Amino acid sequence: MAPIKRPTIADIARRAGVSKGAVSYALNGQPGVSEATRARVLAIAAEIGWQPSLAARTLSGARAQAIGLVVCRPARFLGVEPFFMELISGIESELGSCALMLQTVPDHHAELEVYRRWWGEGRVDGVILVDLHADDVRVPALQELGLPAVVVGHPSVAGSLTSVWSDEVTAMRETTGYLIALGHRRIARVAGLPSLMHTVIRDRAFADACADLEHWTVHTDYTGEQGARATRRLLSSSARPTAILYDNDIMTVAGLSVAQEMGLPVPEELSLVAWDDSPLCQVVRPPLTAVSRDIPAFGAHAARRLLALVEGGPPGSFEVEAARLTPRGSTTRPA
Repeated sequence: MAPIKRPTIADIARRAGVSKGAVSYALNGQPGVSEATRARVLAIAAEIGWQPSLAARTLSGARAQAIGLVVCRPARFLGVEPFFMELISGIESELGSCALMLQTVPDHHAELEVYRRWWGEGRVDGVILVDLHADDVRVPALQELGLPAVVVGHPSVAGSLTSVWSDEVTAMRETTGYLIALGHRRIARVAGLPSLMHTVIRDRAFADACADLEHWTVHTDYTGEQGARATRRLLSSSARPTAILYDNDIMTVAGLSVAQEMGLPVPEELSLVAWDDSPLCQVVRPPLTAVSRDIPAFGAHAARRLLALVEGGPPGSFEVEAARLTPRGSTTRPA
């Protein structure tokens, strides 16, 4: 498979049915072409993502020697969420002389505009796509744009894009199975954003595993504030859970604080489990039982696949090692 090339003036000329000279006149606002031709050329240039600011480099086919990562989260979130910092460290470890361009955006529309600008201006050779949704509009848009991309997420939502993923279902079954084996029969889950595909997969696996038990799922935005609020609500109910599984470490630590605030000793009266282990899980007391993943290795794998794709390698679906449960002091048999 030949390396994918970014849009050029020749591509515009071919689609418009005119010469490259005519395209140059149209793009540079010079006389020599009709207004109808100019409008058609400009429309095609916008459609395929060509930008004039780096046209010379685009025409030469030179590599940008950079890959991109756009995160649709508030910028402040990256400073408190260990997952993204560990993912980025893994990506960086594989880049060598390549650079990583990182940008946060408020929504997917803005994210797609970033991709079009980066690709058209020759700023990146490819991108890593995170936080996939069911029927994610970014997938077909990137396929149409021709921008090399690797999805960090399940292949069922990756379309024809390369995906790097881990088995969330097996990890959820192992974790809930452990709590059930300890004797817990009322288990709650404080989950992340309900629109994210990995949340959907975990939701289903959790509901299946706890089908014969009392169980609850509360969705949040992954922040400590919402994790604490969800925990307080669960522990204030008449039939409170004896175990809570959280979708990240930040919310678990917040939940631990709420349990202490409400006078519920952990793990004697409440067991807590964090999804995604981090140093934070090990420095609190008691240390938190956690679902451990090698997130830097995950990021490194995604970066390797993207660099191979840029060099003309084949797309595909690549499963990494599944997360594993690491029991610590925050879980025990219910009282």
